[in-house]
Amino acid sequence: MLLLLDPTRQQRERESERRRKACVTGGAGYVGSSLVKKLLEKGYTVHSTLRNLQDESKTSIRRGFPQANERLVLFEADIYKPHDYEAAIQGCEIVFHVATPFEHQKDSQFKNTSEAAIAGVKSIAKYCINSGTVRRLIYTASVVAASPLKDDGTGFKDFIDETCWTPLNLSAGSNDLLKWYTDSKTRAEKEILSYGKGENGCGGLEVVSLACGIVGGETFLNFTPLSAAVLISQVKDNEATWHSLKFLEELDGKIPVVHIDDVCEAHIFCAENPSTKGRFLVASSYVSSADIAHHFFQTYPEFHLKQRYLEGPKREIKWASTKLTDKGFVYKNNLKMILDDCIGCAKRTGYL
Repeated sequence: MLLLLDPTRQQRERESERRRKACVTGGAGYVGSSLVKKLLEKGYTVHSTLRNLQDESKTSIRRGFPQANERLVLFEADIYKPHDYEAAIQGCEIVFHVATPFEHQKDSQFKNTSEAAIAGVKSIAKYCINSGTVRRLIYTASVVAASPLKDDGTGFKDFIDETCWTPLNLSAGSNDLLKWYTDSKTRAEKEILSYGKGENGCGGLEVVSLACGIVGGETFLNFTPLSAAVLISQVKDNEATWHSLKFLEELDGKIPVVHIDDVCEAHIFCAENPSTKGRFLVASSYVSSADIAHHFFQTYPEFHLKQRYLEGPKREIKWASTKLTDKGFVYKNNLKMILDDCIGCAKRTGYL
């Protein structure tokens, strides 16, 4: 029997193949590497960037992912050298911009992490537009940019949602690292949202920003990720990570928390849902540091949690962000699951 090829069907198949190609910047990090693995599992061809392709401790793990031999291409790119990203973006339809500067590089061309983050956003948006293939740019933002602090500095609003923005040049006490990280994530998110369709002369580019809560859960990495370490700082009794947890609580009123699996699924949901655009807050729980401590105190008595962690401010601030769930997204991991997975991860990696 002679089979006639359907040109329309062939075109659809070619379009489908192109749509299944995505770029992930920052593929060595907790979120970036988890997202790469999840995309490969879902049938995507993935272009992923790493700062150093000669670092076998990073590349070997990624190349060991299922389907990596057939559908993963690694590119060397550094957020402090934003022109590096052009090659990785070529041919993709979706770009996930996960990479972010955390600690300032003294020998870089930029004065601080904010300058580097904004330069990276501008370059990546430009390469997306010039590529001719990229339809949607999805930015991994942070809830540090979504503080419900009142503009006059007199306290908190009674809700937190996508309309909340952290005041620029916010003081972080003696911790310059947290100050600059907060500033850079706030400025970079505002900058990338300006490239949404019809804005900033960018034509048809669709932009989504996902302001994620503090991310916890398991990992295939051989160490406990920093955000997971922050979530279990009370168990570890680590002053530095505890300070980061308290900083977020004082910035956002309470602590937005989300599981790494839900973060990755939210990114892919926004890539595949044609109606998503703009800013979304991503967290399944919004709790106090004392709430977190009480879970550990009751569930893991062997860690002998200190009394000071069980006390803290009680604020009646409502989590009012429903934009993502209104689109049909479903969180699959609650607070207990997130915290228990953080403990399991820390035990497995020798952190606890």
